[in-house]
Amino acid sequence: MAIPFHKELRIGGYMIKQRLLGRKRYPLVLMLEPLFRCNLACVGCGKIDYPDAILNRRMSAQECFEAAEECGAPMVAIPGGEPLIHKEIGEIVRGLVARKKFVSLCTNALLLEKKLHLFEPSPFLFFSVHLDGLKEHHDKSVSQEGVFDRAVSAIKASRAKGFTVNVNATIFDGHAAEDIAKFLDFCSELGVGVSMSPGYAYERAPDQEHFLSRQKTKRLFRDVFTLGKGKKWNFMHSGLFLDFLAGNQDYECTPWGMPARNIFGWQKPCYLLGEGYVRTFKELMDTTDWDSYGTGRYEKCANCMAHCGYEPTAALDSVKHPLKALLTMIRGVRTSGPMAPEIDLSKQRPAQYVFAAQVEKKLSEIRRDEALAGARKKQASTAA
Repeated sequence: MAIPFHKELRIGGYMIKQRLLGRKRYPLVLMLEPLFRCNLACVGCGKIDYPDAILNRRMSAQECFEAAEECGAPMVAIPGGEPLIHKEIGEIVRGLVARKKFVSLCTNALLLEKKLHLFEPSPFLFFSVHLDGLKEHHDKSVSQEGVFDRAVSAIKASRAKGFTVNVNATIFDGHAAEDIAKFLDFCSELGVGVSMSPGYAYERAPDQEHFLSRQKTKRLFRDVFTLGKGKKWNFMHSGLFLDFLAGNQDYECTPWGMPARNIFGWQKPCYLLGEGYVRTFKELMDTTDWDSYGTGRYEKCANCMAHCGYEPTAALDSVKHPLKALLTMIRGVRTSGPMAPEIDLSKQRPAQYVFAAQVEKKLSEIRRDEALAGARKKQASTAA
């Protein structure tokens, strides 16, 4: 579980400081989405089905810097959409690195080789390349042939230039444990670390049939970790999060641990759920009814075991119980015996579907801004 030591040390120090200050809720990673536009249409994605007027919007570099400063998290992950489409992505990354933020640039790698010149190797910069499995499986998941080969080529080219590269894999139902183990073997041979997370059941994803239930997730990861006994797979996760995936921890999610900022604003309550947007990070923290979300509390959260909700919980547990974390790291993930009790779903509130209203609100704002800009331009032309 080779998370770089300097990164682990800085983030650990940050967490200890927050605890000494008595802060109950604080961010660990800013999920910064400067655009929704992507050059792929993955069947499990619920992030790209917006009208063109929204897909064409971008956060400016200055807005990205302000979000990072406002949030204060020591790490910034830049997902999307596809960040490399953004014309200012080089400036955005350089600015965040200059602010000593650990930056994980998430990419499908189709443009990575072409745009490597925009970046400089740094202990604060990590490319996180999307790979959902070996060639056949990955190309099927992204609905396009040849993407796996291009991604692997980009990984090799990036490493050759001195960049740190990890891969991120989203795991869906039907992905055999044996195939996942072969994929992890391949990543070890490639020399990259791996982050893995079960796919979140986006209500707008084209494929609704292959999201994992919590029970299936736990059984699948136990099978995978059993196959990995004695192997040195390089996971970019805490040992306690992996132990959670195998059903050995009864964690509840920590949605404020990875807050999301995108072109709509600060997203309530988390990166995966868009249940409303606010203008400031403080407003997000102060006005979100955190207790109304999470497995057992809200229907949309019923099967979620995604890293953005539970990795912060595992990290907090590691700080509170360092001996427990150390023993898990030494012994490895337990793959047999009883699992932690499952969360009761009988009292969860029903799902609310607010996506259409949020889109219409943003479109109205875009039309208003365009009208105002047009009026100002006309006025300036008349005055001239």
